[in-house]
Amino acid sequence: MKTDGKLMDMLTGYAASHRHPFNIFVHMIGIPTILLGVLIPLTWVGFEIGAVRFLLAHVVLLGFFFFYLTLDIVFAVAFGIGSWLLTLLAEKLGAYPGDTGWYIAAACFFGGYAAQFIGHAVEKSAPVLLRHPIQANLAAPFFTVVELFKLAGLRDGLFNAVRDEIEATSPAGDKDRSELQ
Repeated sequence: MKTDGKLMDMLTGYAASHRHPFNIFVHMIGIPTILLGVLIPLTWVGFEIGAVRFLLAHVVLLGFFFFYLTLDIVFAVAFGIGSWLLTLLAEKLGAYPGDTGWYIAAACFFGGYAAQFIGHAVEKSAPVLLRHPIQANLAAPFFTVVELFKLAGLRDGLFNAVRDEIEATSPAGDKDRSELQ
C-alpha cells in the first residue's frame, strides 16, 4: 500500500495532536454535531433543476466529497453515505416550527466546538483550528470517517504507517502519549 502523499501528510498531522482517547472520543461526537449545526440552516435554502430539488447542504457536502475523493475513495464514499444521513436528520430538525431549528443548530455548532476544546485541554494540545481554521474545518469530517475505520479495525496497514511516521518524527517525550492509543 502506498502511504506517502497528501493523505499521509494529513493523517499524520491530524493524528499527532489527537492521541488521547478522550480527545478522540470527544471529536467523534463533536465533529458530526458541528456539521449537523451547519447543515440545519443549509437545508432551508435550495433550488430545483427539473423535478429534482437540491439543497445548499447537498452542494456543500458534494464539494467536501469531491475533495475527499482526491485523498481516498473508500473514505470519501463512507463520508458521502454518512453525510447524506446527517443531512436527512438536519432536514427533520430544521423543520421544527418557529425558531426551534435555529436553537438546535446553534446548540449543535457551539456545543460541538466547546466539546472539542475540552478534549484538547485534556490532551494538552492546541486545536488545529487555532493554527489553520479553514484546513481544520475542511478536514475534520474526513478524519471522523478515518477514525471510524480505525476503531472498526479496518485498513490497519495505513494506521500502522501513520503511527510509525508520528513516532519517527516525534520527540522522545511524546512517545509516551502514543501509548494511549
